[in-house]
Amino acid sequence: MTPPRFPDRLLNWLVAPHLREEVLGDMHERFFRQGEQVGEARARRRYWRDMLAYLRPAFIRRKPSGPAYRDYSQPTHTDMLQNHFKIAFRNLIGGKIYSALNIAGLALGMAGAVLILLWLQNEVSFDRFHAHQDRLFQVYGLAHNPNGASVAIPVTSQPLGPALQKDYPEVEAVARVKDVDRFLMTAQDKSFTGISGAFVDPAFLKMFSFPLVAGVNQEPLTAASSIVITEKLATKLFGEEDPLGKVIRLDASGHVTVTGVLKDLPPNTRFTFEYLLPWDHLKNLGAGWSNDEWLSNNTPTFVLIRPNVDDALFSEKIRDLTRRYAGRNDVWTHFLFPLHQWHLYAEFENGKPVGGRIETVRVFGLIAAFILLIACINFMNLSTARSEKRAKEIGIRKVAGAGRGLLIGQFMAEALLTASLAGGLALLIVQLALPSFNRLIGTQLAIPYGIFSFWLCALGFIGITGLLAGSYPAFYLSSFQATGIFTKQFRKTPMGLSPRKALVVLQFTFAIVLVIATMIVRDQVVYAQERDKGYTNTQLIRVDFIGDIEKNYETIKQALIASGTATSVTKTMSSITDEGARTWGLRWTGEAPKDTNTALTLFSTDADLVKTAGLKLLAGRDIDIYRYPADSFSVLLNETAVKLMGFQNPIGQLITQPHANRTWRVVGVVKDYVVGSPYDNIPPVVIEGPGAWFNTLHIKLNPAQAMADNLDKTEELFRKYNPAYPFDYRFVDQEYAQKFDSEQRTKTLAGLFAAFAVVISCLGLFGLTSFAVEQARKEIGIRKVLGATVGQLITYLSKDFLKLVLIAFLIAIPITWHSMNQWLQAFTYRIGISWWVFVLAGGLALFIALLTVSFHTIRAALMNPVKSLRSE
Repeated sequence: MTPPRFPDRLLNWLVAPHLREEVLGDMHERFFRQGEQVGEARARRRYWRDMLAYLRPAFIRRKPSGPAYRDYSQPTHTDMLQNHFKIAFRNLIGGKIYSALNIAGLALGMAGAVLILLWLQNEVSFDRFHAHQDRLFQVYGLAHNPNGASVAIPVTSQPLGPALQKDYPEVEAVARVKDVDRFLMTAQDKSFTGISGAFVDPAFLKMFSFPLVAGVNQEPLTAASSIVITEKLATKLFGEEDPLGKVIRLDASGHVTVTGVLKDLPPNTRFTFEYLLPWDHLKNLGAGWSNDEWLSNNTPTFVLIRPNVDDALFSEKIRDLTRRYAGRNDVWTHFLFPLHQWHLYAEFENGKPVGGRIETVRVFGLIAAFILLIACINFMNLSTARSEKRAKEIGIRKVAGAGRGLLIGQFMAEALLTASLAGGLALLIVQLALPSFNRLIGTQLAIPYGIFSFWLCALGFIGITGLLAGSYPAFYLSSFQATGIFTKQFRKTPMGLSPRKALVVLQFTFAIVLVIATMIVRDQVVYAQERDKGYTNTQLIRVDFIGDIEKNYETIKQALIASGTATSVTKTMSSITDEGARTWGLRWTGEAPKDTNTALTLFSTDADLVKTAGLKLLAGRDIDIYRYPADSFSVLLNETAVKLMGFQNPIGQLITQPHANRTWRVVGVVKDYVVGSPYDNIPPVVIEGPGAWFNTLHIKLNPAQAMADNLDKTEELFRKYNPAYPFDYRFVDQEYAQKFDSEQRTKTLAGLFAAFAVVISCLGLFGLTSFAVEQARKEIGIRKVLGATVGQLITYLSKDFLKLVLIAFLIAIPITWHSMNQWLQAFTYRIGISWWVFVLAGGLALFIALLTVSFHTIRAALMNPVKSLRSE
């Protein structure tokens, strides 16, 4: 029996040479099989029909010739890559539940890491956009104590800036910056108060890269009556009109002309102004604003040095500038602090930068890395746990000739595909979470979709995540031997290999560390919040002196008390929650040299501070310059100041301030109250009579009346005696609460990412439990038939997983104790780490793990054993 000759000849002539052997072979094989089944005659007729099926372009197309020749029988790298991703996609679809767990875990981990990385990028880029960033410095003061310790001061005297410009050719430009937010700004029929601005030298806009979008490009701040505003403020004041040349009234009488409009400031800068006024305008305001005293430090000063100037040598050169001009060798020296350290290294110890926000950046950088790592561990564990499901596939591929490299490529393609899908989901999560995240951290982060480098980084991030997640499964699964696969010698216990256990332990160790850290941060914040402040801030409001308030202070005070709206009123140099002014060099009887150069906090009042703020008077009386005119030269001391000065009977003691030629008499002692940070020791405080200036008044509202009624009556009085300005007040208790914002933010962030870590870890544990239960189905059925109870089965299935969580807890204890103990050292007023925090966190971790594994273990324990043993 032979095939018809003519169809063979026709196919031999028409079919492409590289397909001819395969087509003719298939035709002949089919002919002989049909001949045995239906007879030779029918087989020959069908042979003609089959021949016609091959007369199509796909079979008669000729192979290309020349250098572009491609042998279609040999797959290219592109073909292999396409094949890898096709199979990867099919595997994802085939195991929907476990693919969903993998994608969800990776997406959560990537989203958490991206949120942190966006914030970290914002932190490390602070003020790094300035064109002259490498040559910009802030001039710091350095106060030297006799005991050898030094204190860094971020402000200088006002005349220091011009002296630097005049005396040192190394200086290209100098700018002093004096913040202000007390002006009433009026333009046309709109008025606003409390807008942040700054007085600056004309060179400020040359030194710093805050671009003008309209106005004089060279020096828009040369005239004393000029002002530069941001786009945001321009819209607020003038709407859509062109603001250039428009006049703005400051307070009741000052008028300035808009000479420039700045692009709105980016969120990653230390500066927060919405307008700039020339330094000459500050001088025109008179006393209380401009101060030419060399020994009065109250102004940040910035310097731009010329190219190729050695900043270290120049810093040493200006060291004694104030000493030379003040004619004294017992005052502070100076040094340059570079721009790139302003934001991250703002904490000093003995005059040297020792850290600051950089510590938070490092910690959260590690948190981002670990969150991504535990998400990758999920992928590794779930992939290797499915080894039995993939074993036959691997064995057949190896028998068919696939090398280990080909299998590794296949598994890496699956990991990259999963990471790509997770990356898209993570981007969606980040976009939805950003508004809430921005409110939490107090800034404005955004995903820079329009920047090409962002997409390169995103692809790199997804690629690294895919490679990291897929590396271990790829090398592990590709190591299976074909002979072992088909003889079942590779089969493992339900929990699998010990590396998988180690990965689970690593996951939960990190999650538990974050949980414990969050609890300790919370305890520290609560501990400081519950600290005895030393004063009463309830029913206490504060109003800054603006407009006619200072002029009409006595009238306002009497009217508030007479109307029953307030029980007492006092004026002070600043809010009682602030640190006040710092001073050195006070002298007293029995002084020790090491004590006279200790920094003291200076505060001021006119009368009734003790009554208004609720301070506790321990000895003597309160200052009252109206009943006792001599109190203009009297002071109150706190307990710490009394101890520093060594007074046994402080009342009547004399204290002098030589550089100001003042002598005070001590008339009272108050209990220590919190000044500045609630986490620090209370400094020595000297509360003087009228002092150099007053900036604000404190009003103790009448607690017998409703708060709303008190505020309405207070506003009515202020509108009467200060009609040109809106009534702007602040609650002192809210100002005090703001002191905890940074630690509260750290606590919330740590708690948020601890939740991320716990959820991701539990997703992995959920998947591993599912595989373990699936592999042990027949064993569970046998145990149940032999009399095992549901409780025994749940214990049997859960104990291995809970052991891993317990091991993770034991590892987390010393890590957390050491790291959090180091963190607490930054606070003078701090908690001790309690043992119950670890017990509570460990119990919580075990409980969450038990809930996670219980879904599958309880269902398996309750399952009818007939179903699991049916196939036996």
